[in-house]
Amino acid sequence: MSVFIFIIYIAAAILPAILLLVYVYSMDKIEPEPMPFVIRLLFMGILAAVISIFLEDIGDGVIRFLASDQTIMFVTVLTFLMVGAVEEGTKYIMLRTQTWKNSNFDYKFDGLVYAVSVSLGFAIFENVSYVFRYGLAVAGSRAVLAVPAHMAFSVAMGIFYSKAKFYRNRGREQTSRLCSWLSWLVPVGLHGLYDTLATLRGTTATVLYISFVVAMYVVMFFLIRHESKHDEHL
Repeated sequence: MSVFIFIIYIAAAILPAILLLVYVYSMDKIEPEPMPFVIRLLFMGILAAVISIFLEDIGDGVIRFLASDQTIMFVTVLTFLMVGAVEEGTKYIMLRTQTWKNSNFDYKFDGLVYAVSVSLGFAIFENVSYVFRYGLAVAGSRAVLAVPAHMAFSVAMGIFYSKAKFYRNRGREQTSRLCSWLSWLVPVGLHGLYDTLATLRGTTATVLYISFVVAMYVVMFFLIRHESKHDEHL
């Protein structure tokens, strides 16, 4: 592979995620986060992707030993309890360990920026591996499906994550813990449903998948604008 082709592949793999991150970062109107910190979170997302590969290999082996891959139940278990739970779990761990006690985390929209940064780092790693494995043919579809989907999951994560910090700062520990759980469980549910519909075959499944993706993206951009407009101190 020539250097020029290598650069084209890298650009096709990372540009969609970078553009989405720039958009979200531009919506942080009150106190934009330090760029070095955002970049660090991107790399934490890449680390989360690497860890997920190992965990999913173990989980996949266990599930395939216990169930047949010919059933809808197998697909559901695989997408929700293994892929969704593991990938969103590693993202959440990186998010929590890197940002919860950071002094920059002082506004609600910050949590959304942090979650999106980690998630898009994860998406970049996935995209690079897919593009170099299958070629530029997959770059377009992943740019409009997989990468924005990762961001959509993280928008939900970031909103509940900031709520957890908001309530924690006000001494409402039980509500804070609930929001912490929701910042993981809601993305798991969205991720699992996305992967399940993408895996199933047939006209009905395709219509449901497209409808779900469109609805998720519409809600995602609405929530980003809404949270930006109604940002407040934690």
